[in-house]
Amino acid sequence: MRLNSVEFGSGVPVVAVHGWTADHRLMSGCLEPVFGERPGYRRVYLDLPGMGRSPAPPTLDSSDGQVAAVHEFIGEVLGDEPFLLVGESYGGYLSRAVTRDRRDQVLGLALICPIGAEVQPSRRSLPAREVLRPDPAAVTGLDPATAAAFLEMAVVQSPAAAARFRDEIMVGLEIGDQEAIARVEQRWALSVPPETGEPFRRPTLILTGRQDHVVGWADHVGLLPHYPRATFAVLDVAGHNLQIDQPVLFEALMHEWLDRVRRG
Repeated sequence: MRLNSVEFGSGVPVVAVHGWTADHRLMSGCLEPVFGERPGYRRVYLDLPGMGRSPAPPTLDSSDGQVAAVHEFIGEVLGDEPFLLVGESYGGYLSRAVTRDRRDQVLGLALICPIGAEVQPSRRSLPAREVLRPDPAAVTGLDPATAAAFLEMAVVQSPAAAARFRDEIMVGLEIGDQEAIARVEQRWALSVPPETGEPFRRPTLILTGRQDHVVGWADHVGLLPHYPRATFAVLDVAGHNLQIDQPVLFEALMHEWLDRVRRG
């Protein structure tokens, strides 16, 4: 299974795994401003099977298959080289499983609005949907589908946030393989929970939004015993697109995580 990917820079590898039905541009959009200030990192942004430009074979029908594809990709691109891992939402769920399986190879783990301890949406502890920074003019110029998708997710409505949503997220949502996505949804939960086995004792960052009505924040407290080196942040005025709602705090916390990884 050949996954589409793009790379920037050289040095310590950083593998970034995007969220459900998006593509690599979600991750490069929020991480490149961080790494633009930090030389010495090779950033590897992949498209999960059935999403972005990565094809999905008919046999891919589960989240287990998604994890296997990420493992295969890492083996081909990095081999046994140590690397940092960053995952967003569903990509954070998969990244925790990759870390479980490659705990000696992963130098540090960062999770952006990941699925928490409750995998099934119906069982999650979720806040009510809120818009804390409304701006009806934010969607001026967007096509109706993009405007509706942005307004459904944004806690901060601004022209800048809407433009980022269009360029980093909507572009991926529009090109996914809907048949493959539907197959995976039928076997959504991993057969082996990500937090199985020994705790992950390297620097970790878990970022959540106080107004995230998709995965929430309260269920994530249950993950903390497995990550004894984790900074756990619940950001106010931030929903499921935390990196867009709160870009300054997001970048500051990512830099602090990278500092901790560097120091060990």
